[in-house]
Amino acid sequence: MKILIWIFAFLFTVSAGYYQRITGPTYPFKTEVSTGNQRFPVEFMRSHSGPSGCPVVLQISDIKVKGYVLYRKYPTSDEMTKVDLKREGDKLVALLPNQPPAGKLEYKVELEKDGKQLIFKKSSRVLVRFKGDVPDFVLVLHILLIFIAMFFSNATGLLAAFKINSYKFWTIITFVTIVIAGLILGPIVQKYAFNEWWEGVPYGWDLTDNKTLIAILAWLLALLMIRKRYASVWIIIASLITVAIFTIPHSIYGSQLDQETGKIIQGNILPFLSIFIR
Repeated sequence: MKILIWIFAFLFTVSAGYYQRITGPTYPFKTEVSTGNQRFPVEFMRSHSGPSGCPVVLQISDIKVKGYVLYRKYPTSDEMTKVDLKREGDKLVALLPNQPPAGKLEYKVELEKDGKQLIFKKSSRVLVRFKGDVPDFVLVLHILLIFIAMFFSNATGLLAAFKINSYKFWTIITFVTIVIAGLILGPIVQKYAFNEWWEGVPYGWDLTDNKTLIAILAWLLALLMIRKRYASVWIIIASLITVAIFTIPHSIYGSQLDQETGKIIQGNILPFLSIFIR
């Protein structure tokens, strides 16, 4: 039974990792464009790190295709700025200007061939968020430990459900792993990326930080109840809360620069919430 529990926990964690990989607002937006007799898959960046501008690169070998990029700061109603796409071999290339950490640009691509506008399969209007460089070692360690914590959480919840005694030991391991991944490495990543240590409650409404906080509190409660009569119930609840948290795509309602004040706010949900917390 123990072996089956750990195998299932591993497979479930891998599935959750894949789900996180293909969802959320930071991964490239993929679509395709037809030139009449050919279809070209293209993707648009929605996250860019470092001090350079964000490249817009379309792999379109048809040399008759040309176009431009329209962009503006988000969220604003500024006039769109136009940048021509330049032909570089079988690619069309443009560069969006770099923005401060958490700054966003709204952009869209327009293409034509022989004077006729080309239509994308999905809208080419995209948001890209800028951030600082995070050292690879820190980022990889953070992501790895997050998924190890998820793995331990799944396994511990199942061990508790089947009343296998080792669940109390793994509750401690799960809590420690989540704290290291989310409360130590998480703020370090946040600092590198957006020059802020923490943007969750009580300082802000960054959903990624708040998801981490909820998971830590859930496992802290489970840990405090570990010697109580219904300890297994609290551990199962903590595990289910962690699963629910992982179903929320990464970086939804993440840190965002207020273009008027130059201060970082936390996602599109903040203006709505501010109505109730003034």
